[in-house]
Amino acid sequence: MTAREVPGTAARTTLEAAVRAAPGTAPRRAVAVVIPACDEQALLPAALDAVRVASEHPALDGVRVLTVVVADRCTDDTPARARAAGALVVPVGFRNVGRARAAGVSAALRALGGGTPEGGVPCGPRSVWLASTDADSTVPPDWLAFQLARAAEGWDAVVGTVTVDRWPAHRPRLAARHRRLYEVSRPPAGQPWQHPHVHGANLGVDARAYAAAGGFPPLALSEDHGLVDALERTGARLLRTADCPVTTSGRTRPRARGGFGDHLAGLDRGIRAAAGAGEEAAG
Repeated sequence: MTAREVPGTAARTTLEAAVRAAPGTAPRRAVAVVIPACDEQALLPAALDAVRVASEHPALDGVRVLTVVVADRCTDDTPARARAAGALVVPVGFRNVGRARAAGVSAALRALGGGTPEGGVPCGPRSVWLASTDADSTVPPDWLAFQLARAAEGWDAVVGTVTVDRWPAHRPRLAARHRRLYEVSRPPAGQPWQHPHVHGANLGVDARAYAAAGGFPPLALSEDHGLVDALERTGARLLRTADCPVTTSGRTRPRARGGFGDHLAGLDRGIRAAAGAGEEAAG
């Protein structure tokens, strides 16, 4: 069993031990959770509540957690709802997710650079872990503890997977089609899956490795892939793991063209086209 598969107190104790820094390594004193959002007033509160729960995990005792919501050209109540949940809101007008994520990281590091968490020790890039998720996603309760445990093992970045929630009820074949394609490279049961996926909804990186890689590139699409590619080029230690997935929306009317939602919409169109062709052949 992995640490997150053990129920109750045992799981918490295992993660708490794992989060402690390895010999010769400074402990993490701060975590920044960065969430870009464009008119996400409906889904953002659930995302922020999930992050709050993850920040209260016992393994993070003494670790400062700062949540940053980058409100990118929002015309609804997204900024107000983020502030009400205690997040630092960074208003921008990019309409570009890469620039938005980068702005969120910059704001977080500025805020944490002068911060003095419990113990009076200032935070700096050497002690900050950057966690990225999305406004239409909910992280599991041990998400931050899991990432910090992997960081304590010496990983510079954690590249996670997602599961989909709220599949359209009138599209029963979409879930099966997505799952089959998404997990095509998964090895037999019991073997670790070095998956090929990259999601901004489930990504964590050491602030030093992030800076060395040049940060999120200013791309309107695949900025998460761009960062991971740069991390690989700079020699960062990347852990690709499916052990702590984040739940994300299954909406097929995406906000960003070419992103995960657009991928689901494309699968849906393919399924309907195939069904239509089959009906024509039968007729």
